[in-house]
Amino acid sequence: MSFKKIKTLVKYAIGLVLLGLIVFAFIPEAEKVDLADVRRGDVLITLEGEGKTRIRDIYVVSAPIEGRVMRLDSEPGDVVKAGVTIIANMSPADPRFLDKRSETQARADVQGAEAAKGLSASKVDRALAALAFALAEYKRSEELFRNGNVSISRLEQNELQVKMRKAEVETARADLKVMDSRLVAARAQLVQPGGDTENNGTRCQVCVHAPVDGKVLRILHESEGVIPMGTPLVEIGDPEDLEVVIEMLSRDAVKVQSGDIALIKRWGGAKDIRAQVRLVEPSGYTKISALGVEEQRVNVILDFIDPLERWQSLGNAFRVEASIIVDRAENVLYVPVSALFRHNEQWSAFVVREGRAEIQLVTVGRRNDREAEILKGLSQHDRVVIHPGNNVMDGTRIVERD
Repeated sequence: MSFKKIKTLVKYAIGLVLLGLIVFAFIPEAEKVDLADVRRGDVLITLEGEGKTRIRDIYVVSAPIEGRVMRLDSEPGDVVKAGVTIIANMSPADPRFLDKRSETQARADVQGAEAAKGLSASKVDRALAALAFALAEYKRSEELFRNGNVSISRLEQNELQVKMRKAEVETARADLKVMDSRLVAARAQLVQPGGDTENNGTRCQVCVHAPVDGKVLRILHESEGVIPMGTPLVEIGDPEDLEVVIEMLSRDAVKVQSGDIALIKRWGGAKDIRAQVRLVEPSGYTKISALGVEEQRVNVILDFIDPLERWQSLGNAFRVEASIIVDRAENVLYVPVSALFRHNEQWSAFVVREGRAEIQLVTVGRRNDREAEILKGLSQHDRVVIHPGNNVMDGTRIVERD
């Protein structure tokens, strides 16, 4: 073969290689996608809601009197016994300070009460003297009556005088007691704050006991001070008597019934907690959402089913999320909801066929936020594209993303 022919063949070979490289450069690269298997199992139809835990019965211990309360020694979490544990020690409040006018008036009242008491005491002495004289007259009249020197009428008159004088003595003594009490009341007006040093905090004057067994939840008034009657002091409840209150939209709450099973999620523990719907409250309320939209919500009350050991770390007013199971599709084919989309107004999915994405029309049954039941269109061994982007179309070459 001549050198000229060899040179020509080399040129043709180089041309073919360049042509192949150009064709290969324009071949579209396979699209990287996420894939999921079509599986068979149970699909739980749930309604999601947020809420918090609460103790069923919370007792607020209040001050039974108006007075001074000593500093509370209780701390949140302390165990209390009904009728045994002393929550607070109270005593009557100190009197108010007297201004100059009130003090002068109070001293004048004391002087007046002392004078009135002295007058009553003199009346008692006069009544006693009159009684002694009446008794002496009665004895003389009785002696003369025995001798026949006076009539029976005179004796009876003297006897009447004795009874009247005794009554006057009793009246005078009673009046003296009244004046004595008025004097004590008048002197009490002069009592200044801090005058009573008998109670130094070691003796319980008015003991406020725990009404029920449980634990201290919150301290509402801790420091020592004078408080009015009815002031809340502490909250007491039983942390083991816990329930869950879930706020749900009213359109979702109508699908929930008493006895439905729920899963408490994202509460801080490693596993979900099983609960059961006890009550769907019959009255709703309006709440403003984070976006500023008015929503009608209903409280759904749940009771724990799992043993205490699973949820004993929860306390009052802890935030939780719940999934309430309102329906169940058992032993069905299902795919992730993210694999479904609308095509020509029908549910569809991209199925992997020989390395390419192929649109497959499907019939969807029951579904939740994560999975959807497939009634028709897919088989258990199919693989579908999840989260297909705009670059994935019917016939697009695809490869699974690592």
